[in-house]
Amino acid sequence: MRLFSRIRRRLGSFSRNERGMMTVDAVIIFPMLVWTITGAFTFFDGFRQSASNLKAAYTVGDLISRETQQITDTYIESLHELMQRMVSNNSELKLRVTLVVFDEDDDRHYVRWSTQCGYGAIWTNANIGNMRDNLPPMPNQDTLIIVETSNDYEPVFETILSDGWVSRDKVFTNFVFTRPRFTNEIAADVSVTSC
Repeated sequence: MRLFSRIRRRLGSFSRNERGMMTVDAVIIFPMLVWTITGAFTFFDGFRQSASNLKAAYTVGDLISRETQQITDTYIESLHELMQRMVSNNSELKLRVTLVVFDEDDDRHYVRWSTQCGYGAIWTNANIGNMRDNLPPMPNQDTLIIVETSNDYEPVFETILSDGWVSRDKVFTNFVFTRPRFTNEIAADVSVTSC
């Protein structure tokens, strides 16, 4: 009987002892705090990169829409370099620029010219019909500049990847179209691959 009362007394004093509780709390809370901060930073960085990609695509479309001179491979290559500086990350940035015209009699779009940096393929008269649902309604013989960009997202903190928050294969793609500003036709002497 004495043995049981002694054990009960020891357990009672142990349960009332609060020494070291802050250390235990810190050991439990600190990993969750680090996980939350790195996760929030990763998501913020992803949204920042997505917004940068979109702004760069609109900038390229706007620059081309204001051109009155002939566009060359060097011009497209410099736009690709400008986009890389605007986005400012280490992943590969792809760019495809196309000028299309709508023919009301045929009820279809025709490609005036198309070039790309990193995509591997361009739009042609044979495959431009695949894009029809993505294009706005256009008047007869009106032209449209299409800028497409693609950029792989590389998360800042690799530890978040193992938790499934951000997948490594996340790609930010943008599809931007702009009407030419000063003329209906933008002349170009570009090859299939400008960069």
